[in-house]
Amino acid sequence: MTFKDLNLNTPLYNALDDLGFETPTPIQAESFNVVASGKDVVGIAQTGTGKTYAYMLPILKNLKYSRQENPRVLVLVPTRELVVQVVNEIEKLSKYINNRVLGVYGGTNINTQKQAVAQGLDILVATPGRLYDLAVSRVLQLKSIQKLVIDEVDVMLDLGFRHQLMNIFDILPERRQNIMFSATMTTDVDELITDFFINPTKISIAVSGTPLENITQLRYNVPNFYTKVNLLEDLLADKDTYSRVLIFVAYKRMADRLFDKLEELFPSQTCVIHSNKTQNYRLRSIEQFREGEHRLLVTTDVMARGLDIDDVSHVINFDTPDYPENYMHRIGRTGRAERKGQSILLSTEKEQDSRERIEKLMQMQIGVLEIPEYVEISKELIEEERDVIKERYNPTKRSGDNIPGPAFHEKKEKNQKVNLGGSYRREMAKKYKKPKTRGDKNANRRKKKRR
Repeated sequence: MTFKDLNLNTPLYNALDDLGFETPTPIQAESFNVVASGKDVVGIAQTGTGKTYAYMLPILKNLKYSRQENPRVLVLVPTRELVVQVVNEIEKLSKYINNRVLGVYGGTNINTQKQAVAQGLDILVATPGRLYDLAVSRVLQLKSIQKLVIDEVDVMLDLGFRHQLMNIFDILPERRQNIMFSATMTTDVDELITDFFINPTKISIAVSGTPLENITQLRYNVPNFYTKVNLLEDLLADKDTYSRVLIFVAYKRMADRLFDKLEELFPSQTCVIHSNKTQNYRLRSIEQFREGEHRLLVTTDVMARGLDIDDVSHVINFDTPDYPENYMHRIGRTGRAERKGQSILLSTEKEQDSRERIEKLMQMQIGVLEIPEYVEISKELIEEERDVIKERYNPTKRSGDNIPGPAFHEKKEKNQKVNLGGSYRREMAKKYKKPKTRGDKNANRRKKKRR
């Protein structure tokens, strides 16, 4: 099948010709007629299989020219990087179409985005938090939304956006087409479909966990962080083979730590992104990596879905992810668009259980390689790798260590008083042999009369 079989219009064919695309991916071919029909759609496909074009081609084909100010198509994505990426892809397809596209996300001046929204638009790409802020400010009107697209919904729910999604659904028109694309089907995703979708057509192209065939997977058993760095130094020295490398780590602190080490080994060849970096820094790092200024990019899992970079030669899992699905999303950054790619997994002894879960999900074994003999096996451990020793008995501690020192003195007599709950309560307890309160005066009078 080619794009000619999808019955697109001339402007879209011209845009695809400029991009050099002739053959649709399976998810694009399967989704086109269903999305174009106006039915609710749920698409499940691996990361890197062209899901953005799968929903935008039929939407753009049927999107008629309009001068109205309010958007008619809303695309929700989990990260700022994905907003930028989706807007860029829509603009490429809209090269010969007269429409208005805008991307909005948090971390930037909301007033600038309000001004852009007020100028009118047809397609809005947004992160849930910033979209809701704009809607609450009354600058953005969502009453004209005809199509709602939720891209990478599994990541969106993992990042805690469920509450924002519920709020957004409440202010959207009831009569709309719901389109959802995801790399994995989880319990949270299924509940979302049940609550808000009307008899959706489900399109599943690849079983979750099935590795892409054009990715060669290898792994090393490595004892600790510094040995991993030494192994990376040996591998990455081959600049021709490792020409554009994504290196995934478990968390932000590890990303900064590894970046510092690689910057020492390969000056001006490494960049890093994670959620603590400013938006401009993250976008600049991605652009430098995409343009080839830097050949190494260190990143965390949160950034895995917002990266659409061609010709990534290798994905290196510096840390073995706890969730097998995250491994699939990581390696999906290479071997894209029918190109060959390679992934390398580094696992310590503590990470072997996570590695086994990955192999179980994929139903295959990852080929293991031996660390070259000339690579130094470090004995030094970082803080997270050291065992926590609980001190039960210390024979060197003197028995008098806890005795107050010469600066200690007893409290003065006036400061040794203890709060007993007020003098009135104590006086009444002495007089009547039981506590009385100020509100119990009548009882006191009756007792006096009886006497």
